[in-house]
Amino acid sequence: MTDIKQAWSALGGDPALLTRVSVTERPGVLPARLPVRELAGACVGACALAAAELGALRAGLAEVPAVRVDDGAVGTAFASERQLLVDGRAPETFAPLSRFWRTADGWVRTHANYPHHRARLLAALGVPEDPDAVAAALAGRSALEVEETVYAAGGLAVALRTPGQWAAHDQAAAVAGRPLVEHGRLDSSPARALAPVGPDPLLPAAGLRVLDLTRVLAGPVATRTLALLGADVLRLDAPGLPELPDQHADTGFGKRSALLDLEREGDVLEELLAAADVVVTGYRPGALDRFGLSPEALAERRPGVVVAQLSAWGAYGPWGDRRGFDSLVQAATGIAAVEGSAGRPGALPAQALDHGTGYLLAAGVLRALTEQAREGGSRSVRVALTRTAGWLLEGAVAPAPQRTGVEEVSGGGDAGGRPAGSRLAERESPLGRLRHALSPVSFAGGPGDWARPPGIWGADPARWC
Repeated sequence: MTDIKQAWSALGGDPALLTRVSVTERPGVLPARLPVRELAGACVGACALAAAELGALRAGLAEVPAVRVDDGAVGTAFASERQLLVDGRAPETFAPLSRFWRTADGWVRTHANYPHHRARLLAALGVPEDPDAVAAALAGRSALEVEETVYAAGGLAVALRTPGQWAAHDQAAAVAGRPLVEHGRLDSSPARALAPVGPDPLLPAAGLRVLDLTRVLAGPVATRTLALLGADVLRLDAPGLPELPDQHADTGFGKRSALLDLEREGDVLEELLAAADVVVTGYRPGALDRFGLSPEALAERRPGVVVAQLSAWGAYGPWGDRRGFDSLVQAATGIAAVEGSAGRPGALPAQALDHGTGYLLAAGVLRALTEQAREGGSRSVRVALTRTAGWLLEGAVAPAPQRTGVEEVSGGGDAGGRPAGSRLAERESPLGRLRHALSPVSFAGGPGDWARPPGIWGADPARWC
């Protein structure tokens, strides 16, 4: 079952608040064999309800504002990177070497969008940057051999597995017993005193400072959502690891972007942490611990902080320290096998693991802030693409849930091929004129668009407003 009740329960939410949610279903949105549309709506709905709950608390409202989930808006947002136009130009979402390849015994999925990952892939295979050379090198090796060889070189490649093969993997066993959203209290710091907010627009995260240490794609979706809701989001990147320009244009709405060398500018990081309310990290588990960015270390130096962590494979098990992306998780967990046909692997109609996990992470932060205001304590929130993938696969075999507050709408899309209910906007920005997907997070009195467009990557100062 991939419905909002399960997502809201995983977040520790009050089930009585689910009556505030209404859904407009559009069955043609995000077509797939797996219940992608249902998962997407559940993640967005839970996030919107968490935002409305916090907004009601801060604004002193008698009841939580009504939440509306429209499958059309959700489907558009889950493909936001494809909806984006920059001065009329459509972005490239995957590089030529990021794809499925035949091996001697099956298929392997590589990810080489970033230059350093591409270089490591080619070095592991011992070939030049030529798709034909890569194909020839892979055709003579087993998929599992490629997986381990490329990983050992710091690159990204995953063997295609069926759901059954993944279920037998040690990493699947490590993840299967974990909650969809892990959340907990780190200490006994006093309850947070949140300043009141006005009702029009209702910005639940107004005045809160969010330090964004994430990269493609789920983490930036989460922090983009917190920015929509009024947070001062400052994204930090290492000077030597530039973000892909179109990726930044898609996920940079509402944020500021700064460069910071954590090795050499630790004093600046300390100043930022001293005033941060939320810290969101999306690097490999443990990769930032040496900078004092583990949940426990952050709670000790900044009592009352909310620490939100995202990973591809989970922070545990034999793959806990591996890099990963949505497309790789789809391949490893059996999703690509389920969605394939004629002996070839397939893919979900959107990077639904990234987007869905991003909204769950934002929802976890919002619920942690609500619980802090009532009970105190520094808080931790943790999600993983692989756990979201497991939820999607579980939903494929579960009975359909009984749903209330649902309106089903039939019919196709507009002349541009977009689903009915799509929400797109255009605006000028330092990057050019942008056509972009509006956020699907919708509740009565809430914001309709981000307060600011994305700026130039890394051009803002590394300090709070």
